[in-house]
Amino acid sequence: MVARAYTVAFEGVEARMVEVQCALSTGSPAFNLVGLPDKAVSEAKERVRTALQALSIALPARRITVNLSPADLPKEGSHFDLPIALSLLAALEIVPKDEVEHTVALGELSLDGRLVPVAGALPAAMAAAEADCALLCPRACGAEAAWVGATEVLAAGSLAEVVRHYTGQAPLPPATAGEVTARPGAQDLREVKGQERAKRALEIAAAGRHHLFMVGTPGSGKSMLAARLPGILPPLSPVEALETSMIHSLAGLLNEGGISRQRPFQDPHHTASVPALVGGGKGAKPGQISLAHNGVLFLDEFPEFPRAVLETLRQPLETGEVVVARAAAHVRYPCRFLLVAAANPCRCGYLTDPERACGRAPTCGEDYLGRISGPLMDRFDLRVEVPPVAYADLDLPATGERSDVIAARVAAARAIQADRFPEAPHRTNADLQGEALEHFAGPDAEGRALISRVAERIGLSARGYHRVLRVARTIADLAGAEAVRKEHLAEAISFRLTTGLRP
Repeated sequence: MVARAYTVAFEGVEARMVEVQCALSTGSPAFNLVGLPDKAVSEAKERVRTALQALSIALPARRITVNLSPADLPKEGSHFDLPIALSLLAALEIVPKDEVEHTVALGELSLDGRLVPVAGALPAAMAAAEADCALLCPRACGAEAAWVGATEVLAAGSLAEVVRHYTGQAPLPPATAGEVTARPGAQDLREVKGQERAKRALEIAAAGRHHLFMVGTPGSGKSMLAARLPGILPPLSPVEALETSMIHSLAGLLNEGGISRQRPFQDPHHTASVPALVGGGKGAKPGQISLAHNGVLFLDEFPEFPRAVLETLRQPLETGEVVVARAAAHVRYPCRFLLVAAANPCRCGYLTDPERACGRAPTCGEDYLGRISGPLMDRFDLRVEVPPVAYADLDLPATGERSDVIAARVAAARAIQADRFPEAPHRTNADLQGEALEHFAGPDAEGRALISRVAERIGLSARGYHRVLRVARTIADLAGAEAVRKEHLAEAISFRLTTGLRP
């Protein structure tokens, strides 16, 4: 007689159903676990055995075999403890088999029977809803999993509570969703003195999700500007919040089950490795670019990143997803982010400063920014110089608009794009391609003549041409214009002609 329980194995943000089969048979007493388990899963039998002993449940002197099906799917993580224990309890007829078979379970067991929280409760709840099953998880994961809303979530604090629930002694109440994390006070763009052109570039980048490259001398305000970008971005939509939270759930970053409506902001150090940035390592975990999905990835000191790390960004920037290739499987993570990069004009940083001239100009700048390949630079829609602010200007009152005023314009432009693409795969102007790009961002006759002259003069690539059209479409949306006109194209082109950078 075989008892069954169900759990999930994670492949990226996808949770694949795993059937946990437990059979008791005659023969030498043993506890065997099969089905391609990793070390953490193989150790589950000792945690389960000791947790059952804590409940005064002794294993019979029989041969116990637990199979994780499908057997060719790698099983990783400690969340297999609870479903293994459930299937064993069902095989021992301590809990009813039919109820266990309609539950997806995940959770780690401590030696005294307590349930320890694990990562991935949110995607597991999605898989349980699709299978029309309830989800059983540790109490600390209940608020997170309950956000799905399409399935019953049972959150227990210990294995004893699970047994009492299934035997009818003390049924577990359904878990409730956690709180929406309050948006912290964002830093205001008005606090940045001067830099009006850079602020305009931030507004355009936020409105259309266009990638931005800033170059300027040390201390000119590049990091300050980037840190204030989240303050002008609209909050995550419910769909975007669920997408982003599923990735953060896999990474174990959701605090107390709370889902944030604020767009993520990731700023890894320039010593980050390839697995840290794009994903990988043990279990092929999501990297910084996936944690920044639907938000901002800020790479300061951009040329200081290893060349191999920077080149891995090229495909994700185009496709909006990253594939972590492993011998056993290819894991996909979404990574539709807004890339903001900042760099000094040269190694010493003062190539463009007339008062502190670089002693190796122009070779210093060419060598330093030359670390960024042409194909990668071509993927930046907006390039802007951030000049140093004069000391005298620092004592002047703050100028420019507040972040909330700019955020209102950005939200209005995003709303226009949402109405424009109600069912298309596009979400923002940065996603426009093919016929949709020509239809929505095609310029008028004067604009087409202008961009043709510019493209021929500066050697604009086909990718660069399309990116100029997308930026022009966003500028038109910010202005509330129906069509892309010459003035919109002229401003878009001006942001690709930054001194010292390839167009």
